[in-house]
Amino acid sequence: MSLTSELGIDVPVVLGPFGGLSSVDLTAAVSEAGGLGSFGLYGYDGGRIRAVAAELRARTERPFALNLWLPHREAGERDPGDFDRAEFDRAVEGMAELYAEAGVRTPDWPVAPLPRFDEQLEAALDARPAALSFVFGVPSADVIEEAHRRGIVVIGAATTVAEARALEAGGVDAVVASGAEAAGHRPSFLLEPERSLVGGLSLIPQVVDAVEIPVIAAGGVADRRGVAAAFALGASAVQAGTVFLATVQSAAPAAHRARIRTALANDTVLTRAMSGRVARGLPNRAVRAIEHSRAGASFPLQNILTGVFRRAAQEQGDRPELLSLWMGQSAGLSRFDDAGEVFAELAAGCPSGG
Repeated sequence: MSLTSELGIDVPVVLGPFGGLSSVDLTAAVSEAGGLGSFGLYGYDGGRIRAVAAELRARTERPFALNLWLPHREAGERDPGDFDRAEFDRAVEGMAELYAEAGVRTPDWPVAPLPRFDEQLEAALDARPAALSFVFGVPSADVIEEAHRRGIVVIGAATTVAEARALEAGGVDAVVASGAEAAGHRPSFLLEPERSLVGGLSLIPQVVDAVEIPVIAAGGVADRRGVAAAFALGASAVQAGTVFLATVQSAAPAAHRARIRTALANDTVLTRAMSGRVARGLPNRAVRAIEHSRAGASFPLQNILTGVFRRAAQEQGDRPELLSLWMGQSAGLSRFDDAGEVFAELAAGCPSGG
């Protein structure tokens, strides 16, 4: 059975899940167009996950995916509920000017813990999406078995061939081969992300050769040319993120969307400044200030602390210097304002036009 048949979609185009920047409008638009809309659930508790799933069901009867971060810990990271006061104080002091610039109070101690993964998982499984996608590891056999029992396709994310093999051995149904060009967080889990930076042109065909399950190509896919190239490399589907993030249906502020359209391939950087984990985006005042201060905390504490001024900047409108400007290296190829136009462009690169 083909991946499109297994997912119940018409066109092998998947919306990249945006942790913190997902919107029901965009997810539903991609699903309604015939692809697989995705919604990132990072930081959502069970009640909010159920509410999002209900909104999506109200907006589309087509298949969609929900995305979760597995509770993977890199070296030096603490348990999400075990924050260090000294690390908190250093980071807050180092970002004092950013809080002041956003016009917000510095965060107070103690820090509220993130929602528990088991709570998130239960809600996501209860929603019965067409697919559950995971980043930062291999879902446990019990999780995959329960998803399959409910008719849910399980998708993993790999940044290396070894990770793709581990995901296949773990029982996932498909793997996203995420090239180093991709926007946002690098979902590496076997080695440090800095040691797992493989471009899509190299990664995709090697993953295709290494596993039997379908491969979804991600990273740098922004128009029909990128789609055609991915299929020529052996992919069964493509995943596109930045080009959809630039549309009016996304949750990205107008200032963020404008920066996407003007970015050049060499403008983006990999940084831990905004979240504590390696992610690709456009450097701005916030990134430079945090890197200069060298006072950033580890994940997830850093992500929580920067979220205080990032949320304020988003609410205030045109404050791109205080946002996380996530985007991939093909950002400058984003030419359409509407998700439907983006989808049509990508579909034109699929075999037989989608």
